[in-house]
Amino acid sequence: MSLRTLLVAAAVLLLAVAYFKPTGSTSKGPYHADYARTPGVVNPDVTQANIAATICKHGWTRTIRPPTDYTNALKLRQMREYGVTGTPSQYQEDHLISLELGGHPTDVRNLWPEPYPRAAEMDSIENDLNAKVCGGDLSLDAAQRKESEIKHTDG
Repeated sequence: MSLRTLLVAAAVLLLAVAYFKPTGSTSKGPYHADYARTPGVVNPDVTQANIAATICKHGWTRTIRPPTDYTNALKLRQMREYGVTGTPSQYQEDHLISLELGGHPTDVRNLWPEPYPRAAEMDSIENDLNAKVCGGDLSLDAAQRKESEIKHTDG
């Protein structure tokens, strides 16, 4: 068998593997939140007993959301700490326990640079968990644990 035949066969094999290989899911990020750097911290002002006046009240998260100058500076620092590359616009400085689920707004242990598009996908999951908590289908604690699990394992 000639070298050319071997190279063509190898190229065909690589193309077949690339064609039939699953493309990967956007349901997971390229990396996940680190337990040591970002364990997640809850807001002590949010409890199961007061969710109607806090996380279930329309517009409440706007009242506690940290300013972008704080989160942008933190994002740059945490991108270095996490060792991720790219531009800051490729990441959202996200709350591990989201504000919608009673996460602490400014504690650095509750914020991390979550990459797009995963950050946008997680927003939908966070909103769904919030709806379940506010609808009485899921406890606040269970929703917070679920969100933490997702971000610590799937990004």
